[in-house]
Amino acid sequence: MRASVPISAFVGALVGFSSTLAIVLAAMEAVGATKDQTASAVTAICLALVVSSLVLSWRSRMPVVTAWSTPGLALVAASQGFTLGDAIGAFLMTALLLIGTGLVRPLMRLVARIPMSVSSGMLAGILFTFIANVARAAGTDAALVLPIVALFFLARLFSPTLSILVVLVAGTALAAFLGRLHAVPSPEFSTLVLTAPTFSFATLLGLAIPLYLVTMASQNLSGLAVLKADGYQPAPGPIIAITGLVSLVSAPFGAGTSNLSAMAAAFCTGPDAHPDPAERWKTSWFYAATYFVFAVFGASLVALVGALPPVFIVAVAGLGLLGSFSNALSISVSVPAERLAAVTAFAVTASGVVLAGIGGAFWGLLAGLIVYSLETWKSSKKI
Repeated sequence: MRASVPISAFVGALVGFSSTLAIVLAAMEAVGATKDQTASAVTAICLALVVSSLVLSWRSRMPVVTAWSTPGLALVAASQGFTLGDAIGAFLMTALLLIGTGLVRPLMRLVARIPMSVSSGMLAGILFTFIANVARAAGTDAALVLPIVALFFLARLFSPTLSILVVLVAGTALAAFLGRLHAVPSPEFSTLVLTAPTFSFATLLGLAIPLYLVTMASQNLSGLAVLKADGYQPAPGPIIAITGLVSLVSAPFGAGTSNLSAMAAAFCTGPDAHPDPAERWKTSWFYAATYFVFAVFGASLVALVGALPPVFIVAVAGLGLLGSFSNALSISVSVPAERLAAVTAFAVTASGVVLAGIGGAFWGLLAGLIVYSLETWKSSKKI
């Protein structure tokens, strides 16, 4: 076996994990999770990625690797008034929707009919808060935040995929130099903590449906596109159904939704991993092994991040989502006829409005679809 196979898998897993761990922690903090529950969430989702990546790659003999839904967790982190039980209930409902999408073709076609511009506008609205928080963090602690922001953009000139990892390492060293680093905890093994889910209509509309839509639009469809770009022909139905099933099992332990990876997959699906496309599926073994290590030491990783200044975590989270935000924003306005609908979805979602206990993501999507329908009707009638 070529050395490039384990190296590509390790780099893909490390970049995917390190660049978005802050989003997981922000989501757990937003719903009031304890330290043990947060560690359980990290452990459970890492184990979910181990299982789903191995099963999907083994079944298909393709380098199908999975990740957590970063936009989905950003949605949870930006939400207000929800508990951990509510979030787990939303994760379970989303998992059932994913299973249904994979098994029922008309449902897949229905999701595909939602305009990409509107769903991208909603996603950009969800992520906007995190991007804006970077600027706010700079105003709070300029000595710590401004250098890591500058380093982030400098590192992107040489390696966009590794830039956030560079910021994490250098930023931690800077925090220690400035005396902002709390006591580093001793290593400890992870444990899983069961939390009872709670279900409500507000959770379904405010969390589950938006989580399902952003997971499908920005994660699963992108992951399928990466595989197709490298010459593979994946069957979407079984893949999405299996990620939903794994999410259903892992959700009671706090794990967010599992889905196809786009960013990490790029390391595993191309010729740099192996010149023979038929051999690249073996990267999943090492990808899964890396995430198993993350799962075992999930509690220590959470505690280590907890030793960093909160303003640093806020900045890293925003910087890590900057690429996703810019991509969603550009897609949302790429079709001139759909721009008004997309901007409406963006503005309503970004406002954070809560009506009838339902958050802005749902209302943003609904507002965007209404405007889109009106604009389409106007064009058809040639008013």
